[in-house]
This record gives sequence, C-alpha cells and structure tokens, in this order.
Amino acid sequence: MIAMRENLQHPIFQIIRDLADREQVDCYVIGGYVRDRIMGRPFKNDVDVVVVGSGIDFASKLGEQLHTKVAVYKNFGTAMLVHDNINIEFVGARKESYRSNSRNPSVEDGTLEDDQHRRDFTINAMAYGLNAQNFGQLLDPFHGRQDIELRTIRTPLDPDITFSDDPLRMMRAVRFASQLGFKIDALALASMVSKAERIQIISKERIIEELNKIVLSPKPSVGFRYLFDTGLLKLIFPAMQDLHGVDVIDGRGHKDNFYHTLEVLDNIAEYSSDLWLRWAAIMHDIAKPATKRFDKRAGWTFHGHEDRGAKMVPKLFAELKLPLNDKMKFVQKLVQLHLRPIVLAQDIVTDSAVRRLLFDAGNDIDALMALCHADVTTKNAYKKRKYRDNFELVKQKLRDVEERDQIRNWQPPVTGEDIMELFDLKPGRIIGKIKNAMREAILEGDVANTRESALKFVLQQGESLGLVRKNTAKL
Repeated sequence: MIAMRENLQHPIFQIIRDLADREQVDCYVIGGYVRDRIMGRPFKNDVDVVVVGSGIDFASKLGEQLHTKVAVYKNFGTAMLVHDNINIEFVGARKESYRSNSRNPSVEDGTLEDDQHRRDFTINAMAYGLNAQNFGQLLDPFHGRQDIELRTIRTPLDPDITFSDDPLRMMRAVRFASQLGFKIDALALASMVSKAERIQIISKERIIEELNKIVLSPKPSVGFRYLFDTGLLKLIFPAMQDLHGVDVIDGRGHKDNFYHTLEVLDNIAEYSSDLWLRWAAIMHDIAKPATKRFDKRAGWTFHGHEDRGAKMVPKLFAELKLPLNDKMKFVQKLVQLHLRPIVLAQDIVTDSAVRRLLFDAGNDIDALMALCHADVTTKNAYKKRKYRDNFELVKQKLRDVEERDQIRNWQPPVTGEDIMELFDLKPGRIIGKIKNAMREAILEGDVANTRESALKFVLQQGESLGLVRKNTAKL
C-alpha cells in the first residue's frame, strides 16, 4: 500500500475520517477522484466514498454535523451532499450479480474488495483509505496505477464478464480512451467485438450520454475509430457507419467519407468545444451515401447531399435521443449551408453572394465558416493553402458587407403592415409578393438596406402592380 496523503488535503477528508473513526465504520474514497489525482488532472469537485456498511446512514450523520441537506436515493442505496462546492456521493460497499437479459444487478452488502471487483476498469477501481489507520493509503489490487503509466484501459475481471454484465461499459471504455488518449487493452477490445450486440439492451438515453462525451473529447476520432472497429457504431449510429467505404468504377474512386468526417471533426475539436458545432461536423456529409452517383465524365458525384442531409438531421436526432430544439435546428442549418462558403472560396466573391450567405446564416455565420475551414482535408498542400487563403478573403468580405449593409439577422425595413397601410390593402398574396421583391432587391444590392430606399422601392412596385398610394399614409 502506498501513502498518498497529499491527495487528501481538503478538510472534508479529515472530517470524514474523524466521523468514520467515531462511528467505527470503514470509509474509502474511490474511482474518478483517485484516478484524476494520480494523473494530475484538474479536480472536478466530484468525490465518491464507499462505506463498509450503510452509505445512507453515514451521509445522514455527516449532513447533521455539517448542517447540510442530504439527498437520499434509496433505490440505488446512495446519498449525496454538497460541502464547499464539492459533490460527495456515499454508497455502501456491495457485490453484484447480473442476469443475461438486463443490466440491472442483484446487489448485496460486501467488502471494499467486493466493491473494487465490480468496478468497470482498473483505473477506476483504486481507493484511498479514509480512516486514521490507513488515511491516504492507496489500495490498488488490480494495478490501476500501472495501467495509468501504460496508458491502458483494462477491466479488473475477465472482460467478457465485465461487458456482459453491463454492456454500457463498452461505451465507457471507448469514452475513457478518447478522453484520456489511452489505448484499450487487447483482451478487452476482443471482448467488445464479441459482446457488441449486447449494447442493444442499453437505453438510447444512456448511450447518447456516453457518445456525447466521446464527441467532446480532445480528439474524438480516437473514440469513433474504436466504435467502428468493435462493431458498436453500426448498432448505435448506422448512418455514420454507412459513410465508410470507397467504391471504384472504371478505375475511379472517391474519398472515404467516414475517415474524412473524422478529420473534419478533429479539426473542429481543435477550434471549439461546442458540442453542437461538433455534431454539425459529424452530420455535414451524412447524406453522401444516399446521393452517391457515378457519371462517366464527372466521376463520382454527391449532388444535393447538403439538402438531403438537412432533411435527415431531425430523424437522426430523434433516433439518437438528441434534443429536437434549437440545437437540432443549428446543426440542420449548418449541414444545409456547409457548401456555400466553399463555393465562394473557389470563385470570385460577389457582394450579392455574400449578402445571401449572411442572410441565410444569420448569427451562425462564424460557426459555419469554422465548419467549412475544417472541411478542407485535402492532402495537396497547394490546394489546402489556396482554399484557406480564399476563406480569409471570404471572411473579410463578410465583415465588409455586414458593416455596410447590416444583413445578418435581417429584418425587412418596410413591413407587411406598412405595405397594407400604404395602399389600403387587406392581408393577401400581393403583400408577400412586394416583400419578396424588396428582399431580393436588397440582397442583390439594387436597393440599400434602409427604410428610405426600401420605401421608395415598395412604392414603385405597388405602382407597377396598379396599386395607388393612400393620400393619408404617413410613413
């Protein structure tokens, strides 16, 4: 056993120690806190404490001493309190057994060793003693500290048992590998391949919780490659699996859109930690398999994949149990628009094209430009430099046009109500016709985006349609 008291400096640990000794109860801090302290990772203010006995009773007594409210979860045999902004969860040491058709275990009281046996990975099975006689001692029966040094994800028991008992642990293995930059042990990886189908007994809500953590990891492609290699991806997100592969006709192939998507995702991850921008990167080419065609002259084409992809987003979000709100609409918009800046970067940039892009993207223009920048994955250094240099020109043009024309989040300078009052009209198609003509004229640059210019244009449009302005209109 190794003494590591320097990792238990916070006063709460001394308070728990003293109470545990008074109550003659053995306590241990276990799991992520121990792992992160050993790795030198930032403290996330979450601490798990195992009590040999009743975790709920111990937490209640500590709550009384600290004058702190205790949240009790009897179904799980756990209790939690917050002290000095630290979330501390208490659970009684236990051993578990599982049935083949469920991830819900039969639980009974156990020892610390029993509790460590039921942990998912060796790096999460380490514990520090919290009683006076063993305070700060590292109890590491499965050599988790060595696995940290080896940067390896390994299960304490036979991985077939670990993953069959609780298949969500396969997702957690991938998540930890992706978050920490570790590799998954060969035995564990082989077991994940053989047990992948078991993931289907896990709720989609639990799966997406782990998948989002993979998406948010420093280099998400690490996790997605593991998901692909183990067969988990085709079970939890088949539309992404479908991106994989290259077809060849007449000696002509296309890039593998799965690995391209991973490159784009990693590029975005270097730029932003925004979950939904990362999901836009994942989804941006999701419709390429459905739109793939071979043309003898042009080769492989994916015409309309941005439109088809945008239509697919709501269905995919629903299947994955992602939110069907403004987050989904943000991803949908970026999928719909992701080719527009690339086309601009390839061509002479006109003010009209820039105005239309600003109009359609609104406040999401910066996120869209980031996605398009990330989408340049060519290995041709000249092409990459040319595209990215052109992107800088497009960005400057966007700034210049927006400063001058104020098109982002555009609101019509003359409203439908204004038009009705001008010409003494009731609501009808003609109002929309005039408004659309005004919008197009402003986007084309034929009319300034000001009320005065727009009003003049509307009057001209009305006259051309045989409308007469009311003499009493005061606009």
